[in-house]
Amino acid sequence: MLIDSHCHFDFEPFDSDPKHYLALAHSAGVGKIIIPSVGQRNWQRVQSLCSQFDELFYALGLHPFFSEEHGSGALEGLKQQLAKAVADTGQNASKCVAVGECGLDFAIVGADREQQIELLRAQLELANQYALPVILHCRKAFPELLRLLKQHPPSAGGVYHGFSGSLPQAQQLIELGIKIGVGGTITYQRANKTRNTIAALPLATLMLETDAPDMPVAGFQGQPNRPDRLCNIIEALADIRPESQSEIELATSLTTAELFRISM
Repeated sequence: MLIDSHCHFDFEPFDSDPKHYLALAHSAGVGKIIIPSVGQRNWQRVQSLCSQFDELFYALGLHPFFSEEHGSGALEGLKQQLAKAVADTGQNASKCVAVGECGLDFAIVGADREQQIELLRAQLELANQYALPVILHCRKAFPELLRLLKQHPPSAGGVYHGFSGSLPQAQQLIELGIKIGVGGTITYQRANKTRNTIAALPLATLMLETDAPDMPVAGFQGQPNRPDRLCNIIEALADIRPESQSEIELATSLTTAELFRISM
């Protein structure tokens, strides 16, 4: 069974017909999907989806790309939602598996970097308070992200989603207990730096993700990405690594299940 560790399944086109897209995922061997949230506007939606489908799990967080939407009450709202989710003993018990998507995005023109830093710091502290892993987003802010992770080491670990950095950067993350999210970038032959880095890392540090509907795989440019295309990522990974495809499937699924504390 495969696990898509990062899929925005509450976005279009999935939210209009989730059963259809889950059936496609199942046909490709994808048995579980983690849905990170981006802010207050979709917390209820991801929770509702996960209450309807056993194979869906969610994370609660404040995405840096949407920092302008996060008003003064956003952080307090996140605290309340996390407390409620962790204490849930009903239909959604154990469905909240992480804090995220959170991080830093300095690629945004005019971004309020200090606000992003403070929001991430607070979310790292919340993750530790509730013993949850973090799902990290980072663009053009790696040194600052690393500094914050060292100041607030995630006690339950985490994953750096959509990694496209260097080998030294990946190794620094791994030393802090952060797994490396492997997505569609490696399906492109021209992505030499990322492919070489992912090929050199221990298999046990890798997790698979689609970031659907974003991050389309090679051959499907211009189309919404889908969870069933996790198979394309595995095929590309098997092409650049010594392990077989089945070994990669098992190892990455076990790593993901262990981090998010979900059954296989």
